[in-house]
Amino acid sequence: MIQKKICLLGASGVGKTSLVRQFVEGIFSDKYLTTIGVKIDKKVVELAIGQVQLMIWDIEGIDRYSGFQSKYLRGASAYAIVTDQTRSQSLIEGMEIHLMARAATNAPAIMIINKSDLDVAWHWTQNELNGYSKEFVSCFSTSAKTGAGVEDMFKFIAQLSLK
Repeated sequence: MIQKKICLLGASGVGKTSLVRQFVEGIFSDKYLTTIGVKIDKKVVELAIGQVQLMIWDIEGIDRYSGFQSKYLRGASAYAIVTDQTRSQSLIEGMEIHLMARAATNAPAIMIINKSDLDVAWHWTQNELNGYSKEFVSCFSTSAKTGAGVEDMFKFIAQLSLK
């Protein structure tokens, strides 16, 4: 079986851990627990070519108080920048994190816009998203709470990691 390391990066509170829990365990919790360092989960994904075991590295939220740890990206086959559609600042922070990650690895990257189940008074314009999303192989809208888009996103990143 093929094993691939995948890293989830993003600002604090965007839902990285919730996405992983929804994918690996099929559960969601409203309780917010800050990840310290990195938490690694594994799950086997069935693809047309066979099974791929994803080693998902849920990396602590990156903000001005906790520096970017490029060492976590070593050996990654792909990574995802997770943003929160309810916080416009998370898109800007996500792009800053992406630039730091890009300096550390050439692994392909996707963008995840999480919390699609929540209503927001504003939305990022298509121009904003198009401007940012051209930096990524693909962009996904997900909800860790309902599970919408989560399975498809992880299957896509598993396929991407094989290239």
